[in-house]
Amino acid sequence: MATLKAAITFLKANIRGLICASQRPPRLSHHPPDLVRWIEREGGFVHHAVKLSQDTPFGFGLISTEQIPQGTDLITLPPHVPLRFESDDAPPSPLLAALSRRVPEELWAMKLGLRLLQERANADSFWWPYISNLPVTYTVPIFFHPEDIENLPLKPFQYQFDERCRFLLHFEEEVRETLEGVQASDHPFRGQDVNASDLRWALSAVSTRAFRLHGNRKVVQGGSSDHVPMMLPLIDMCNHSFSPNVKIIQDQDDGSDSNTLVKVVAETQVKENDQLLLNYGCLLDYGFVVESNPYDTIELNYDEGLLDAASLAVGFASGKFSSPAPWQHQLLSQLNLAGKMPNLKVTLGGQETVDGRLLAAIRILLSGELVEVEKHDLEALKSLSSVAPLGIANEIATFQTVMVFCVLANVVLSQLEDHEAILKQGVSDTAELIIKYRIQKKSVFSGVIEDLRRRVKLLSAQETPNAS
Repeated sequence: MATLKAAITFLKANIRGLICASQRPPRLSHHPPDLVRWIEREGGFVHHAVKLSQDTPFGFGLISTEQIPQGTDLITLPPHVPLRFESDDAPPSPLLAALSRRVPEELWAMKLGLRLLQERANADSFWWPYISNLPVTYTVPIFFHPEDIENLPLKPFQYQFDERCRFLLHFEEEVRETLEGVQASDHPFRGQDVNASDLRWALSAVSTRAFRLHGNRKVVQGGSSDHVPMMLPLIDMCNHSFSPNVKIIQDQDDGSDSNTLVKVVAETQVKENDQLLLNYGCLLDYGFVVESNPYDTIELNYDEGLLDAASLAVGFASGKFSSPAPWQHQLLSQLNLAGKMPNLKVTLGGQETVDGRLLAAIRILLSGELVEVEKHDLEALKSLSSVAPLGIANEIATFQTVMVFCVLANVVLSQLEDHEAILKQGVSDTAELIIKYRIQKKSVFSGVIEDLRRRVKLLSAQETPNAS
């Protein structure tokens, strides 16, 4: 089995090809077909005022050439135009399906990426007018050069990078072994060699462009595993905003996925020369760093030692987390934070502010009263909207513990150099994005602390002198 060191060495020699030097990387084809005409020819619809422009702040994007009223249909894709891994008209080859089964669930983008590579290898592909308009290179944080990653002192991010390095290196070998000796007529990539560079390109393309859609008129971007990943030609040219002026909807005639039309509709009035902006939700894989991102989270490990230090700072005896009572350990196992194969990844920030499992664990371990804990199910203990389920004193101590946990986890970032000053001096594109990423992660910690400080203040006003 190849080691991580070998993977890093491999990437040092090859990964720079993914980093574009400007905001406008060239397309795969020097003269790609007109994407709008292709969609219209296939029975889709593009509003006459929607134009593809190279002059947006993010390079390629869609703009309006005139004022468009709210509720107007702007783009409609018929069911056969979105590119998904499986479709009725063009199913994946058996070998491609076999390769896809070796892709871990968390790398769902790689599965669709295999299909994208299959179509890229076919000059007669139905989707070639779309694929030829895709960029040659991508600037995606998860594929930065290892030296850049080392300058990003967030262990879970480094771990994610390492895991993808491992996967790409091993998967390249699996693809080569699976397709060795396969005739061109049966070869999913028309006999073309697919190496780690191709796999990185495909994974980056899907990660930065795909949407995950659900039937029955519901759309979720970056949603849960029951949503179907799709590449949406032209629609994915919309740039991102947390204050979007357009939205995606699905329209079905009979409730079946095969008859789903994907539409972009004006959510607000779109003014002349405005960009068409969608809310892409969580943006890590999209390669964006956005200030005040309400979806942004920090992934940390459930570190018993760090949590013991945090609870000690709040005024509790040490060992609450490293030496739980048997009944507490049982509940931690139910939260999958203890046991034989625990999932120790927890998050701070985002829509939940505090990971529900982390919140429940701290509430339970700081309570120490089985009788009180048994009055509530785990879902209530995991919810931040549950108002002091184990009492105000417990809730205040829980929030304070999380706040100190944030401070301790943020120590490395807090000791870093003056990022703003470095940005003013001028740095490379990747270094700039790394620095902005650091700044944004520091702001996530600050946002969590401020939110919990406000909650503690409200609870303290309710607490009576006799509160336990």
